Amino acid sequence: MGDQNNANLHIAMLPWLAFGHLIPFLELAKLLASKGQKISFISTPRNIERLPQIPQTLTPFITFIKLNLPKHPNLPENAESTKDLPFNKVKYLKIACDGLLEPIAHFLETASPDWIICDFATYWVGPIAAQHRVRSAFFSVFPAFMLCFGGSPEVAMHGDESRATLEDFVKRPKWVSFETEVRPSIFQLLRGNENFNAVEENVSDMYQLGATVRSCDAVIVRSSFDFEPEWLNLLSELYQKAVFAAGLLPAAEAEAT
Repeated sequence: MGDQNNANLHIAMLPWLAFGHLIPFLELAKLLASKGQKISFISTPRNIERLPQIPQTLTPFITFIKLNLPKHPNLPENAESTKDLPFNKVKYLKIACDGLLEPIAHFLETASPDWIICDFATYWVGPIAAQHRVRSAFFSVFPAFMLCFGGSPEVAMHGDESRATLEDFVKRPKWVSFETEVRPSIFQLLRGNENFNAVEENVSDMYQLGATVRSCDAVIVRSSFDFEPEWLNLLSELYQKAVFAAGLLPAAEAEAT
């Protein structure tokens, strides 16, 4: 990343507590480890135990860091991922995840990694990483076009006056200057909207995404310039950040849940 490309780095990785995020993060960890980088892969005990085995050749480079998920009264016992929950309880998992802020801050202080790669939900990582002089990157498991539909960090956090209904969100946004038939689905938006309006949540998914991008030093996308070059270039303009394409990365069966 950046001017440290050729160095042997210590990179911490903190995925959102869903296997559709954990698996791509693990694949990225394996890719980085294959280049000689030291990886600290951070998650909860049950999630780490359920991850696929990594190749023996990479075990010297990847260390799994287990952090206990703080309790929440509305979470079932041993629920540590979205796989363990009905959709209407995922909001409580996000609240519990916010309780990892102090353990992560302690890890950054004591382990002093060069970088931490985080997900959209841990929007508090960037500021605490900066406090400990650790660079942060946001890794999106979603393609660039989906991020572009969300707009700039400010639009993601605070909305845009041209978008008043869910239907407005599937129209080509005003900041997309090229012709495209690509659209997010109404189903995805309806599912997301259920969480956005949950009274128990303090922060919406879109706000978390915008805050994560605004405070990070770089953005990594599970995509490639062969697959969506216009969207990746637009994303760099919208975010005003360096955007790196990690490739599509291998998929795993567990990723579907």
